[in-house]
Amino acid sequence: MVPLSFAGHDLRALPEGALYWPARRALLVADLHFEKASWFASKGQMLPPYDSIATLAALAALVERTQARELWCLGDSFHDSKGCERLPADARAMLEGLTARLDWRWITGNHDSLLVDHCGGTILEEAEVDGLVLRHEADPGDPRPELSGHFHPKLRISVRGRQVARRCFVATSTKLILPAFGALTGGLDAHHPEIVRAVGRGAQALVALEDRLLRFPIAA
Repeated sequence: MVPLSFAGHDLRALPEGALYWPARRALLVADLHFEKASWFASKGQMLPPYDSIATLAALAALVERTQARELWCLGDSFHDSKGCERLPADARAMLEGLTARLDWRWITGNHDSLLVDHCGGTILEEAEVDGLVLRHEADPGDPRPELSGHFHPKLRISVRGRQVARRCFVATSTKLILPAFGALTGGLDAHHPEIVRAVGRGAQALVALEDRLLRFPIAA
């Protein structure tokens, strides 16, 4: 974990694409997209059906590593609002164990806006926590400091003539977009106009390594 100061709060950025909030012992993740593979299978496109268990295993490992007491999911936790109903038994058991153990909050997104409680935790449209707004999609018109997801930002750069893509955070003084945490998620280039529109001028793409945070300016 590497320090990341945002809107007066001391946060930690993790290479896996999560945020840790030490003052609250809270772990924050975005865009888990549980049961994306089974949704595609229902439409006739067969994908390996292990995305949910892989995402949950990675999330459980971070809970153990950080000893978090709270967990905030910033929307699109399920690929559709009925995704929780399709969870395999082993994934459901793992998820229910985590939601029972933690103060777990689901913020709904565009994919799971009609989510109902089948797996534990509390469902919210958005929240304001210690002066930070937690929502799924950044609101360019809201001046309050905000944590969000939705865009799955990735930084694409050329290194020694080879194209490299890394999940990244996108930050300004009042906006912080988390990358997608899910095992079966793509990514939108951090320089994409929709991301720039959402966060405004002066944005940076932040790539978290184990021992440092790399910063790359994003042109408006």
